[in-house]
Amino acid sequence: MTSRPVRVGLQLQPQHADYQTIRRTAAEAEELGVDILFNWDHFYPLYGEPEGLHFECWTMLAAWAEQTSRVEIGALVTCNSYRNPELLADMARTVDHISDGRLILGIGSGWFEKDYQEYGYEFGTAGGRLDALAEALPRIESRFAKLNPAPTRKIPTLIGGGGEKKTLRLVAKHADIWHSFGDAETIERKIGILRQHCSDVGRDPGQIEISTAVQGKPAEVGPTLLNLGASLFTVSASGPDYDLSDLREWLTWRDAVNG
Repeated sequence: MTSRPVRVGLQLQPQHADYQTIRRTAAEAEELGVDILFNWDHFYPLYGEPEGLHFECWTMLAAWAEQTSRVEIGALVTCNSYRNPELLADMARTVDHISDGRLILGIGSGWFEKDYQEYGYEFGTAGGRLDALAEALPRIESRFAKLNPAPTRKIPTLIGGGGEKKTLRLVAKHADIWHSFGDAETIERKIGILRQHCSDVGRDPGQIEISTAVQGKPAEVGPTLLNLGASLFTVSASGPDYDLSDLREWLTWRDAVNG
């Protein structure tokens, strides 16, 4: 069981919808009381019509920074392969300032081959992409320290992925939030592995917020995940018509749990 308050995120998937609809949905989610508004970092839809409507991640985050006033915002997750680490740090710092300190830097090693092929990035191997992420994270941290003006706060780093040897070690070394996928049994095993990595690098695992993607009824799946240590629960919605009924249920459950 975690001592952190329960938080609820919405991954507003920027696919199959026009921007006016995305903008309206972001406003509605903030009004409903969501804690974090995420998009994702892809160039094409992940499901549905593969050549369907789609928008770019970071320009959208800058717009959300101006449009919203309370929610935290971020990518779930930025693909490390698509931007030089120093540039990404500068982009994050800029969106941090535009939003008055509400950016979360969600990052991962990348996996969607079509993005790489169509935009001219080298896909390589999963291991190679993870090694590149391991090299990028200290460079991002170093650049944050050099930027003028500095970020408004220590920008929280969210690392997504469940690789047990490389990814979870990077989480132990660099992340403020770990975003996970899978059923309760999978998450329980990976939390145990993460704790061991934290021990190896001298980090208190309690400093890392456990985030998970959720589907289904919160009363059925929420308590188990909460008891395992998860405290950030993220639902997703896709265009063209974003259905926020799941989000409403999770927000009601959050408020009941937090009292």
